[in-house]
Parts: sequence; structure tokens; C-alpha cells
Amino acid sequence: MSEPESMGDGGDDGRPEPPDDDDGPSDLFRAVGRQVRVLRERAGLTQRELGKRLVYGEDLVSSVERGRRPPQPEFLDAADDELGADGVLKATKEDVVRAKARARVRHPAWFRDYARLEREAVEISFFSTLTVPGLLQTEAYARTIFMSRQPLLGEASINTRVAARMDRQEILTRWPPPMVSVVFEEAVLRRPIGGWDIQQRQLAELLRLGRMRSITIQVLPLECEGHAGMEGPFILLTPKGRQQVGYMEVQDENRLVTHAEEVRILAARFGSIRGQALTPGESLVLIEKMMGER
Repeated sequence: MSEPESMGDGGDDGRPEPPDDDDGPSDLFRAVGRQVRVLRERAGLTQRELGKRLVYGEDLVSSVERGRRPPQPEFLDAADDELGADGVLKATKEDVVRAKARARVRHPAWFRDYARLEREAVEISFFSTLTVPGLLQTEAYARTIFMSRQPLLGEASINTRVAARMDRQEILTRWPPPMVSVVFEEAVLRRPIGGWDIQQRQLAELLRLGRMRSITIQVLPLECEGHAGMEGPFILLTPKGRQQVGYMEVQDENRLVTHAEEVRILAARFGSIRGQALTPGESLVLIEKMMGER
């Protein structure tokens, strides 16, 4: 079973997308991003330093500055105050919100059921065997995955899909956030997708996320000789006020699991896998150790 990029990823497969017919929103996002960059450089800050002060990741700051990710109102407020922009960035909020509303839905029709359930979820559980789930990916890591797709995706399609994936991560910082549980095969964290530098930044992002109260990260060690997830990766979602559902993919085929007994089996498997994995504390120690192994 291939790693469900949609199980972490939106519109990730090689299926064609309709062409963009409105560059207006993208132009606005790039213009706002340039403003952020100019103000940051005027303040003598790196992207990492600004991200740390705003409690955002370096990749998010980079994405906003390049116009690849629409800035959120909260980001614009915080950046305006931190960079002494005197309301320049705050003044763009309404335009940015309208531009996002005009922008077409980026997720392919086949994926929208999952994306909707994910937005509504109060709990999300991932078992990942090949890649980091898209909900936790850095922009560079996500871009590498899309660039590696066969058949090849065009640059515009890659940019659109990366932006869509980054947008989905907003649910991690909303209030209240969903409770997210992730179990990785250790091999996921050791494979240098995109090269060592990109993998190092991804590991650093996992450390940051794993210290959030709403996110639990566990690693299933290579020494584990057998486990309940041998049949492949899957996701469990619990939308607010609704029954838990499962989601799986095999190559380009996806399946939303709603039958109660099938969902129960997946939930039981996930519980067993968590029991065989390292504890959250041990897992973060291992990830930190991996960062210093090169």
C-alpha cells in the first residue's frame, strides 16, 4: 500500500487539475509576501528569527514571503506589531480574506470529502509508513514529494498543491485544535527525502509539533519484528458530533471507511500499534538524536 499522501495530503496524486483561471489572488499574496520580506529585512531578522518571535515555523514565513501560502489574519497582526509596520500589514487583511474566498477550491473533487472531514475533526490519528503526513510536512518536504510524482506534475500544479497542503495545516493552530496522534515507522524519519538539509528541517518541525499539547508523536522502532500495521498506513478521523471514520489509499485509489465494524478494526489496530511504539517522550529523544547523526 503506498503512503496515502492524501492521508496527510490534499490532491497529491497524478490526476490532472483544471487550469487556473484567475491569477488575482496569487498576485495579491505575492505582493503581501514581498512587504513582509522588506519589513523583516529592515528589522534585521532572518526568517527563522521572525518565525520564532511570532511562534510560527521558518517554512511558513518563507512560504508567505514567496506568496506560496496566503497569510492568515493572525499572522499579519503579529508580524505588523513585531516588525513595526504601523498598520501596513494589518490593512491588507480584508483584501487577503476576500482573495482567499475568490480563489477556486484547490482540492480535486475525489479528495474533498476527506478534506471536509479533516477540517471538522476533533481527533485525527495517523499511521504512516513511507512519508510524514501532509498535515505535519514542511513546505520543502511537500514540494519534494510532488516533484517526485509519476506521471510528472507541472510547476503550476505543484505550486497549487503545495499551497493547498500548507493551508490545511491551519487546523493545528485554531482553537480548539484537533487532538492529533501520529505513529511513524522509524524508516520514515531516516529516509532523507529531498536531501539531508530538507530532512533535518522536517525533523526539527516534528520536534516543534511534538511539543504541542494537542499533538502526540510516536515512533515505531525498526527493532519491532512485527506489528498490527503490517497491512499498511491509514487514518482515523472523528468529526465533531459524528462517528469516527477511516481513510486509506492504494496507489491512486482512495477509500473512505464508514462501516462501523471496519472502523472499529482500524481503531483497534491503531491502539495496538501505539502500544508497540516508543512513548512520546522517547520518540522525541530519538528524533533529536537523528538530527545529530550525520
